[in-house]
Parts: sequence; C-alpha cells; structure tokens
Amino acid sequence: MKLNRLSIMALLALFTGGCADVPSVGPDYHQPAVSTPARWGEPLNGGETNGSAALAGWWKYFHDSELDSLIARAAKSNLDLKIAQARVREARAEYGIAVGNLFPTVDASGSYARQRESQNQPLVGPGDHLPPGIPFENNYYQSGFDASWEIDIFGGKRRAVESAKAQVAAAQFGERDVLVTLLGDVARNYVEARGYQRQLEIARENIRAQEQSLALTQNRYTNGLANNLDVQQASTLLATTRAVVPTLETALQASIHRLGVLLGQPPEALQTELSAVAPIPTAPPTVPAGLPSELLLRRPDVRLAERQLAAATANIGVAKADLFPKFYLTGVAGFQGVSADEWFTGDSKFWSVGPAVQWRIFDAGRIRANIKVQNARQEQALANYEQTALSAFEDVENALVAYAKEQVRRRSLEDAVKSSQESLRLANQLYANGLSDFINVLDAERSLYQAQDALVQSDRTVSTDVIALYKSLGGGWETQASSASASAAAVNQTNANRERL
Repeated sequence: MKLNRLSIMALLALFTGGCADVPSVGPDYHQPAVSTPARWGEPLNGGETNGSAALAGWWKYFHDSELDSLIARAAKSNLDLKIAQARVREARAEYGIAVGNLFPTVDASGSYARQRESQNQPLVGPGDHLPPGIPFENNYYQSGFDASWEIDIFGGKRRAVESAKAQVAAAQFGERDVLVTLLGDVARNYVEARGYQRQLEIARENIRAQEQSLALTQNRYTNGLANNLDVQQASTLLATTRAVVPTLETALQASIHRLGVLLGQPPEALQTELSAVAPIPTAPPTVPAGLPSELLLRRPDVRLAERQLAAATANIGVAKADLFPKFYLTGVAGFQGVSADEWFTGDSKFWSVGPAVQWRIFDAGRIRANIKVQNARQEQALANYEQTALSAFEDVENALVAYAKEQVRRRSLEDAVKSSQESLRLANQLYANGLSDFINVLDAERSLYQAQDALVQSDRTVSTDVIALYKSLGGGWETQASSASASAAAVNQTNANRERL
C-alpha cells in the first residue's frame, strides 16, 4: 500500500513539474508596433494642439448646466451602456470558467437500487451457474466521490485563461467606447437642439419684419405709391420664410426625442425640460489635443482591438494543444453494500486512483483545420487593430481640420451679417425716398435672413466640431468610468441578492 501511494505521488509530482517546465504551445503575444505621426497636421486656431490633452469632463468646458445634467443622467441610465456593462460581467464569468478548468473536478454521488440477478448467469464459463441458496434479489447501496484532473502539460488551458483575460479587458474597453460615443451623442444632439431653437427665433423675427414690410407695401399700393408686383414679391418672400419653420420644428423635436432615448427614457420625456429657448453652448477657446502617440493608449476602440488581437493569438495555442496527448489523474472512492447497516463499514469501502492518457490519433484533419481557423482569425484581428489605429488618426485629423476651417467660415459669416444689416438699412432708406425699387429691399431682407441663418448654423457647427474632436480623441470616459463602474457593482450586488433568494 505504501509503495502504491508513493508511486501515485511520484506520478503527480512528475506531471505537475512537467506542466511548470514545459512552455505553452502556440505563439507568445507581443503588441504590434503602429506607425505614429510625430505631430498633428492641422493646428487649431486659438490653442496649441500638441499640448497635453485635457479630456476628462470635456463637456464642462461649455459651461452649460443643462448639458452637464443630461450627461450625468445618460451615464447612469443609457441602455446601450447597460448592455456593455453586462458584457463585461459576462467576460469576467467566462474568465472564471477558464481559470476553473485548471483545477480538478470532484463529484459526489449516492444511489440505492433493488436488483435481481439472473439465476442462469455464467460465473466462469459455459455450464457454470450460481450454486443453490444464493439470493437472486437484494438491495444495493452506493455513495462516494470521483475526481478528475487534466494536467495542463502543453499549456492549452493556460492559453485559454490568457485569451479569457484579454477578452475581459476587451469588454472593459468596449464599455468605455460605448461611453465615449454616448457622451458625444448627448452633447451633439443638445447643441443641435439649441441651434434649431435659435434658427426658429431668427426665422420668426424675419417673419415679423417681412409681415411689416408686406403691410407697408400693401398700404402704398392702396394709395397708388407702389405696384402690385411689389406686393406679390413681398408676399412670396414672406411665404418662403414661413415654410422654413415646420422643417426646423421637426428637426428640433427629433433632437429632443433622441436625447430622451439616449437617457433611457421615452422620446417625449424631455419635451417640457428643453422647451425653453437657451443659447447654443459656446465652444471653449482652446482644445489641446495631445500628441498622436497618446491616442493609441487613450482611444478605447483601439485598446479594444488590441486586446482582441491578444485573445486571438492565445486561441492559436488552445487549438495547437489538441495535437498533443492529454494527461489525467482520476480517482474514485466510496462505499458499496447490500445492507444499509453495513453501508459505511470498513469492509464496504472501495477506491481507485491512477493516471490516464488520451491522444487523438485520427480526426480527419479537424484539429489542424481548427489551427488554420485560429491563425486566420488572428490575422483578421491584427488587420483590424491596424485599421482601427489608422482610423483613429484619421478621425482626429478630420476633426481638427473641420474645427479650424469652420472658425474661418464663421468669421466671414459675421461680416456677412453686418453687411446685410447695413444693406437693408440703406435699401429701406432709398426706397422710402423714392430713390430705389422695392426689389432691392426684398433682396436685402432675403440676404439678411440667409446670412443670419448661416451664422447660427456655423455657431452650431463650431460646437459640434469641438464635440467631434473630443470624441475622436477618446475623451470623457476617465470621469464617468468610476460612476459607470459603481453602477455595474450595484447591478452585480442586485444579481447576487436575487441568487440568494
């Protein structure tokens, strides 16, 4: 008995020692290098773009309390974010399964059966039967434990743990990516809603001015001082301006509805809250974007793609491990008996322990085909990582250009509004003195409205371009991640309480 136990312990030491000494099959992961520009190509007007990036809580730079409130509520109740948080919990549970596979499994069992044996069963060979007096019916009691442990000599299970751990990180970065998108969408829709409100204000102001102009023209026509053509032209301009209002109202309602859904509420939930007109949030004077080399570490989608590549690389080792034999330690121990009184006595116990090996000799190429599958997936993940990094640089460069050029456009539109206001004043003065046709007044009114409307759109675009820049830089998750994690912890606690119930 001592010799057997020593042999078993020696086998166990051999297997576990070999597991520690033999490296895991498959390639070891090394993060690939990505070509990174030294500086951004487009400087911002009003700030050094390559300065240290200040992105945490970027929406606070707009100094709009309503925007701050919407952002905070969205981070707590947005349904896409809750889905992403659930994916993180799922990945962590999968990681727990992978780690658990490294350890032995132990099962307990117990059974009772009333059984009858055949009276004519052979004992040794043909012609041998049970002697008279032996009962053919009896009770059968059994209880015990059985254990099995696959010794991970070639590292397939360790590679599975490595892959699962990378997937956990990928899920966490996926949650951050959803959060970055959410913050940008809330801010953009809010800015657009305020922009539509301002456009409606300008349209209604011009409608009132054009109504007065039409009334004046009709009065002059009645007194024989103007012709009917002037009246019809003024009426046409007024009707054209009025036709813009329903379109703007539709766009405004769509933005408010979208904000409601982003906050995890019914579309009409924010109707009363956002009905009061407020200014368009003004973009901050400077937007430090940081260095391009920082972007790969800050953008959650890039980090997500990198972790997916790490998981795909580890899965190659998981597939390659199937080429090699699998070693097991198995054991069974328990009690058997035909009488309940003798069930747990020393004479009723049984046990068995020993190593086992299993090696798949033929599978019609399925293992090697699976290795090719995992290699192809790793190549896809690598290309996806490189493409995601390049797209990140592209997003930032486009956002920088759009923001810089829109500021130039806005300054020109400010000049256009001032010129249009002066043109309308002069046209009214000349027309009142009979020195100009009424068509010049109408043209001046039309030009002023178009310039004012274009300036409001530019104000809105400048702010949305800044939001797009912050989003392309991957900003915002630093501040909100803690609250999102706290919310996820609360959900975990709720689920745990449900499981206990």
